[in-house]
Amino acid sequence: MKSRFFKNLAKGLVVVSAALAVVNCDESTVAAAQQQYDPNDPLAALSSSGMADPAIGGEGVVDPTLASSSSTEMLGGGEVDPWADPCVASSLPDACGPGTNPVANPTSSADVNPASSADVTPASSETVIPVSSETVKPQSSSSEAAPVVSSSSEEVKPAGIFLATDTDENKNYMEVEYIRNTADNGGGVLCYPKRLSNDQKHGVILWGPGGGSSPNDYEGIIRRLASHGFVVVATSESPDGTNRGIPALNWLENKNNNPSDPLYQKLDMTKVGASGHSMGGLQSEKMLINDKRVITAVLNNSGAFNHAELTNVPQGKTAAIVYGEGGMERPNAEGDYNNNNVRIPACLLKMTGGQGNECYNGECGWGHGSGPWGGMAATVAWMRWHLGGEDWRKDDFVGTSGKYIDGAIVGQPGKWKGQCKNF
Repeated sequence: MKSRFFKNLAKGLVVVSAALAVVNCDESTVAAAQQQYDPNDPLAALSSSGMADPAIGGEGVVDPTLASSSSTEMLGGGEVDPWADPCVASSLPDACGPGTNPVANPTSSADVNPASSADVTPASSETVIPVSSETVKPQSSSSEAAPVVSSSSEEVKPAGIFLATDTDENKNYMEVEYIRNTADNGGGVLCYPKRLSNDQKHGVILWGPGGGSSPNDYEGIIRRLASHGFVVVATSESPDGTNRGIPALNWLENKNNNPSDPLYQKLDMTKVGASGHSMGGLQSEKMLINDKRVITAVLNNSGAFNHAELTNVPQGKTAAIVYGEGGMERPNAEGDYNNNNVRIPACLLKMTGGQGNECYNGECGWGHGSGPWGGMAATVAWMRWHLGGEDWRKDDFVGTSGKYIDGAIVGQPGKWKGQCKNF
């Protein structure tokens, strides 16, 4: 009897020991899972790319790197524009607007998505299985005990092209790369944000300088466009055609397809705009007509000599003309827009109330050098609207009271007097 009693006692001790081991194993497994997904552990957070730099500073801050190599565009026959816009002078870089205000882009707290306590399955007393004398099953691994936090690559990416979060077209935002005399596109310029987005692609703008001018004479507007999120390629000159513009876009498209290039897969080549000054405006118009990649254009102090090129723009595209009240381009700008056969949505934006000495039909003031300097904000706003999908900007251009219809030219004397049709 004694021997049977001690045998039964030994069996009971074995069963109790097994039960304690199972309970301890279950608690340690849950503790390990909780430690693995500790919501307070910064290494568990998934950091996003955080492209947009915040706006800093205010009006009048000048970037010393914006000095141009030339002060005015050479007009026909080598004659210099008689009204030297102060914005063109190399001693007054970006004088028609606030300067560049680059800033490194910190990742904000809104860009960080830490794992929350909701991502961890807490252990409760209901998860403990009562121990019996039957064989005890091994516990699951920690990877089965807690849910796996999804990676950022599985998250839904924002739609549309990347744009600076700040929307004031009169200011510069992101720090940019400005590359002069790029050999592969004919000695032009390439400019783009230093921090390229990993979540969205960037829209593209082709810029054309005026006749006899260098693209570096337009560094202010090129930098302004790039600081808002666009990748800008500028041709070295602007013939009245596409034999510079098409190769420049092809060159940029090759960079977009080259795995070793910084711009690899960063560009949306279906969101391409063209802009330029004087002859550069004519190049932009021809690109809009003949290159399917270009979907919108802004002509600065320009317009077709035959007053009929806007009639040739395919449906589904848009155009705007920015010009000066006293500029020599005025008859071409107005004639091109006012042609009754223009069917595309288009706007004509006149700069009035300037203090220059260029005159046309009794109006003196803003002249042939007005658009890319004093009026650069209109080009930026137009591109953010038509490439970036900011449809709320329509009210700034279309109607009777928008800022480019009857508003002040920010930082400069005078007002906009705009009109649009076919919208």
